[in-house]
Amino acid sequence: MSGLAPQSKLSHRKRFLSLAALGGLLVGSMPLEAFAFGFDDVARKAEELAQQGYRAPETSLPNALRELSYSEYAQIQYKRDRNVWSGQGAPFTLSFIHEGMHYDSAIQLNSIDQEGEVHGFAYNPDDYTYGDLTISDEVKHSDGLGIAGVRINHAFDEGGREDEVMVFLGASYFRAIGKEQVYGLSGRGLAVDTGLPSGEEFPRFKEIWVVEPSAESQYLTIFALLDSPSVTGAYRFVLRPGEDTLVDVQSRLYLRRAVEKLGIAPLTSMYLYGPEQPSSTLHYIPAIHESNGLLINDAQHGWSWRPLANPARLMMNRQATPQLSGYGLMQRGHQFSDYQEIEARYDLRPSAWVEPLNEWGAGSIELIQIPSDNETNDNIVSMWLADEAHEPGAPLAFDYRITLTTDESRHLDPQLAWVDETRRSRGEVIRDNLVREPDGTLAFVLDFIGPSLAGLGSNANMSVEASVGENGELATSRVVHNPATNGWRVFVNVKRNNGNQPLDIRAKLMLDGKQMSETWYYRLPANG
Repeated sequence: MSGLAPQSKLSHRKRFLSLAALGGLLVGSMPLEAFAFGFDDVARKAEELAQQGYRAPETSLPNALRELSYSEYAQIQYKRDRNVWSGQGAPFTLSFIHEGMHYDSAIQLNSIDQEGEVHGFAYNPDDYTYGDLTISDEVKHSDGLGIAGVRINHAFDEGGREDEVMVFLGASYFRAIGKEQVYGLSGRGLAVDTGLPSGEEFPRFKEIWVVEPSAESQYLTIFALLDSPSVTGAYRFVLRPGEDTLVDVQSRLYLRRAVEKLGIAPLTSMYLYGPEQPSSTLHYIPAIHESNGLLINDAQHGWSWRPLANPARLMMNRQATPQLSGYGLMQRGHQFSDYQEIEARYDLRPSAWVEPLNEWGAGSIELIQIPSDNETNDNIVSMWLADEAHEPGAPLAFDYRITLTTDESRHLDPQLAWVDETRRSRGEVIRDNLVREPDGTLAFVLDFIGPSLAGLGSNANMSVEASVGENGELATSRVVHNPATNGWRVFVNVKRNNGNQPLDIRAKLMLDGKQMSETWYYRLPANG
């Protein structure tokens, strides 16, 4: 991949993983620092690697594997009875992913046993089944073939079936899920120069170490060594699966050269269409997306909600975060009726919420939205960017927690209402004969809900504070009580001056001069 080409997914229809971690705290009864081989060792490797010239990974994948379609590649499966630690009573097991398609470079995968000894894993074609594929033994045993990635398996219920909860595959991408969730958005170790005309650089995890769990372990620790032409890095992931799966990420970065855009805690997702931007094609599925908004909480500016879009052309914007409290790509709406998609189950795809665990300083959240005509492309990227320019020298430390959840209300401010749904519509007037006629405006209908609104009667002195950017005008705005949700519905009608340019629109609930909701902020795409 290069530039802004959307990331092709391995499987947006597979069960999505779950991350978990406790970073720096005692996990169970064992400190994270107790390993004979640990984070400091990976950091030393990263620092030494940064002093050397970059060496691109070898990619000698035979055409018989490189030219596989997705459905063909999916037939290559690791044998369940070969799972590492299977049958030992461990709460986690590992399975390995075969090289194929664009996954054409192997990683070095290791385990760390309970005595602290490191053991490397080797590729063995006998560990896999190949379905209906006709792949010769010569291809299977080709020189240079290795392990492309690793799946982490776990049973959420004691004695239940063991399922995949986390996967590392491709560059620095990883995915995770909580209980009864399915695969959706992805995390990345690092984003470098994303969205620049010069093209994006994709750092990769070249080596991974997984600490062997005990029978009593409630978490799994993974170390990873990152490498790219511009930067190296040491990572520690601590995975704790649950209804909300948590992952604490500890990272130390070493620059080989100055980087124009160093994206920290990046998230990648997909938005095709939804009520915010209805499909131009008549379809029984009302929404196709893994995330439908960007949520930001800044200690100085409060909570803001940015609905996503599928623009006609590349759209990038930033929101300043002088003191970031958290941000995430969220999937608001988990009713099957919101999607009506039996196979993909977008209703079960989680939100990902990122919280810094150390001091990041002033910066901004960047949202990149890429045009896409199908749901197989990850066309949404978000990341945090520091205001301070980073130069080679001292290591950079960014630690954070990722929460994978389908109950977003537990991670919001109960003192503020939030946008349950954004709907886009034509503006209209209702004549005396009840005929609805367009009024020449574009309307956005926002339903605000939350416990802060529950005790307010329909006669509360609620108002809406709305505004638009320079490329348009606010036609009307109003708010009405919504007895169906025990919340309030806001109508914002706008006119855009130049359809070839985006239009920024803001709105929030006010009660007697007090802000009662997060700030809704929508960037209407150009030509959209």
